[in-house]
Amino acid sequence: MKTTRTGAVLLAAAAALTTGTLAQAADWSDTSIGYRYGTSFREPFNSKDLSKNIINITHVSGYKYGTNFLNLDLLQSDADDSSAQEAYLVYRHTLDLGKVSGKSFAMGPVRGLGLTAGFDWNTKNDTGYASKKRMFVVGPTLMMDVPGYLNVSLLLLRESNMPKSITSRYTYDTHPMLNLAWGVPIGGTGLAFEGYMNYIASKGKNEFGGPTSAETNIDGTVFYDLSPALGASPKTLRIGVGYQYWRNKFGNPGTITGTTAKTPMVRADYHF
Repeated sequence: MKTTRTGAVLLAAAAALTTGTLAQAADWSDTSIGYRYGTSFREPFNSKDLSKNIINITHVSGYKYGTNFLNLDLLQSDADDSSAQEAYLVYRHTLDLGKVSGKSFAMGPVRGLGLTAGFDWNTKNDTGYASKKRMFVVGPTLMMDVPGYLNVSLLLLRESNMPKSITSRYTYDTHPMLNLAWGVPIGGTGLAFEGYMNYIASKGKNEFGGPTSAETNIDGTVFYDLSPALGASPKTLRIGVGYQYWRNKFGNPGTITGTTAKTPMVRADYHF
């Protein structure tokens, strides 16, 4: 499929924002390494519950005009998923339009308005599909007035893939995604509720000519901060329990086995 004019504009806008802001000096930053484990992951065309060990490296920083978010997941599957290894990288930059313009966009529950752009990149070495996803995203973000943060974004996605069963990269139709990302402390309990929700519209035909479906991915974790008991700075070491609900995974219709996952997880992260 050839890149349309809409897709070209989307790629250009995303690339400009993601490459043009990394050099900005950070006013604050938080870097962490985390681990999570679950036994009920699913993969399309696989009827079995899968165990996965996942290590993530996450960096969040803010500068005068916005914020950066970078996360790399390194996933190790069990033998029922070919003992596959996967890397999944996400980068998002949110430009705060109020800080850029010097005007306030606060209104009711909305604290500010931003423009978000970035990309997803992955590679997986399983014996089946062997994904090599590339995706650019861009769109507006509402920053809600809550303790911690709650960002609501409407993003356009330009996604392509080149699994080992095809000989050239295939680009799906440009399609929208509603994204929520949150991190909210629960009073003074040492608990925090963090996570994200993605509702992704159908992306047209897949690379084999079949249909795709709208996709829902909700991932939430309640963390407890162990740091005070260890005499460490707040949020140095946390443990948590999480749950992920993923329907029509990767846009595969629900008629295909393995496309719905309901996955409890244990989690821990260390911030430095």
